[in-house]
Amino acid sequence: MGAAGSAPPEARAIATRLVDSNLVGHDSHGVLRVGKYLDWVRDGTLKPNTPPETVFESDTIAIVDGRRGFGQVTGEWATRLGIAKAKSKGIAMVGLRNCGHLGRLGDWAELAAEAGQVSLHFLNTSGAQRVAPYGGSDRRLSTNPMAIGVPVAGGPPAILDITTSTVAEGKLMVALNKGEHVPEGWIVDRHGKPTTDPRDFYDGGALLTIGAHKGSGLSILTDLLAGAVTTGRSSDPEDAILRNNMLSIFIDPSVYDRDGVVLVEARRFVEFVKDSPPADPRSPVLAPGDAERRTRAARLAQGVPLDDKTWQDLIDAAATVGIDGARARSMLQ
Repeated sequence: MGAAGSAPPEARAIATRLVDSNLVGHDSHGVLRVGKYLDWVRDGTLKPNTPPETVFESDTIAIVDGRRGFGQVTGEWATRLGIAKAKSKGIAMVGLRNCGHLGRLGDWAELAAEAGQVSLHFLNTSGAQRVAPYGGSDRRLSTNPMAIGVPVAGGPPAILDITTSTVAEGKLMVALNKGEHVPEGWIVDRHGKPTTDPRDFYDGGALLTIGAHKGSGLSILTDLLAGAVTTGRSSDPEDAILRNNMLSIFIDPSVYDRDGVVLVEARRFVEFVKDSPPADPRSPVLAPGDAERRTRAARLAQGVPLDDKTWQDLIDAAATVGIDGARARSMLQ
């Protein structure tokens, strides 16, 4: 992003978060986003080197306007603000509105867990409806992801990072780039009919929510928490700008639990659950976050796989900011 105008610290932060998403297996939030980010910079949707603005603040609450700066930078800034407030008061809420794409939501739960804090994060994209509500057939909701992190004494944290849609929209992009179909139950076409062809989604179709009516309810509430409660916007077809809004809640157990009982109990419970005899001996029970950690270890050792189209898209994106193909390939290898 440096060639597109981002200062070196911002460019490094964006690159680090995108590559890390690939490392943990969230390819939908990884380097395939580079071309789209450059498009958004050119059309003014994303504004490089734009610091966030705190529009309301108390000891435990902050409302932050991202001013359409890069989410990888603004998201970390807002998360560290919430961590600092919770460390002082035990609990904090940060509403982040009007922000560029925040990337992998689990990043912020992991950052809080590193500080010994429990955190909950709810995110929407006010100007990008992608999902049909249960019983509906057209796009009314964004993918509305949520993440929850709980630190564990002496071990890795439990990190849940999910969309309330069947998958993130970026996974359809991955399938489209690979020329693959997607599983049944992910999407419907523009007429509300089930389909497995990702091209049908991009031709006016919609994602579905997880868990039928339960997932639809969770998606609606996530959209309200991230959009309305932050003083941002819930999904709105009249919003012409694709912007993220995020509500984050931080809890610091050390403020009220001087003996560390919370984190020790978290370890006991996670170990108890994982000790369940696996139905398939080849697939042990995993805690939330284990799959990402396994994928990170494998990809650090073996490299990050990229399909041919994503690779070519990166080369093409580099060319739009004056980086020739040979140099782009050397940078990516």
